[in-house]
Amino acid sequence: MPTAIELAEQFQASLVGEASHGFIGLAPLERAQPDQISFLSNPLYRQQASDSAAGALIVSKSDLDFLQANPSENSAKRVYFVSKNPYATFARMAQHFAKASSPIYPSGIHPSAAIDSTAIVPASCHIGPFVQIGAGVMLGERVSILGNSSIAKDCCIECDTLIYPSVSIYYNTQIGERCIIHSGAIIGADGFGFAPDFSATGGEWVKIPQTGRVVIGNDVEIGASTTIDRGAMSDTVIGAGTKIDNQVQIAHNVVIGNCCVVAGCAAISGSTKIGNFCIIGGAANFAGHLTIADRTTVSGNTSIIRSISEPGQHYTGVYPSMLHSAWEKNAAILRGLDKIRQRLRLLDKNKTTES
Repeated sequence: MPTAIELAEQFQASLVGEASHGFIGLAPLERAQPDQISFLSNPLYRQQASDSAAGALIVSKSDLDFLQANPSENSAKRVYFVSKNPYATFARMAQHFAKASSPIYPSGIHPSAAIDSTAIVPASCHIGPFVQIGAGVMLGERVSILGNSSIAKDCCIECDTLIYPSVSIYYNTQIGERCIIHSGAIIGADGFGFAPDFSATGGEWVKIPQTGRVVIGNDVEIGASTTIDRGAMSDTVIGAGTKIDNQVQIAHNVVIGNCCVVAGCAAISGSTKIGNFCIIGGAANFAGHLTIADRTTVSGNTSIIRSISEPGQHYTGVYPSMLHSAWEKNAAILRGLDKIRQRLRLLDKNKTTES
């Protein structure tokens, strides 16, 4: 059981309270007990934090000042971990405690796994039951691939990456270190590329070969049942540190920068480039061939149909469905509403002056 001083030193927090107090884990404010740690990152919950039975709280300096000025019966023996970013400190501390209960995947290859003789699989890797590994695959040290996953030819998966059951990784995909890929994800399927060839009497959609790759940086997490299509001729790229939720669709040639977050059911059309540190809400969608500036935030269900050049802006917008021609007219009116308001104010001012 780690003590308060050990945790404070490990997670670079200032300690206020009994240094030898030990803790078994973390819990929400309303459920935490004297041997558990909780956190406060929103001032709206200050009173709940004050009343909590938690033996320790992760707080900011301003929240600590409030709690000490408004003590409760539980405050006397409480420990405080003071951090500039309590939420991030909570997340890192939660990782520490979670390791004790997380599954351990021992090194070794299950007898039912099918591994091509040309694949490179270090002895430190864990290969689960019915895993398929194709020709020319290269795995780094301590890679874990769980049951029923398929790694096609010429893929490269770097050290300490964890692949959960029933993941399909198509040929020539590149995956960095310490990535996590959840069940049902499909990486490297063909992008949706077809050329129309029609006449008055018939025709067809001619498939465009998808010969690019998917390249995924270090420390990327990909949610369950998410699909990332391979590039048509260039690569689809996911930057280091990016986190992608469940059931997200990322089309061919998309480039997502470093340390972005993409929430569930978002869809990014082909050849769109997302900058670094962007936040994309659930079910947001992007038209193809756009460029999105760094640190852009897009609210859930928002449709982005034009490039965004100014960094650090937040976009929100949900339209009811209507005929496209009517939608274009309404959108044009909405874009000019501010100018129309200014003209109305000027007209009203002139009318008042004349009267």
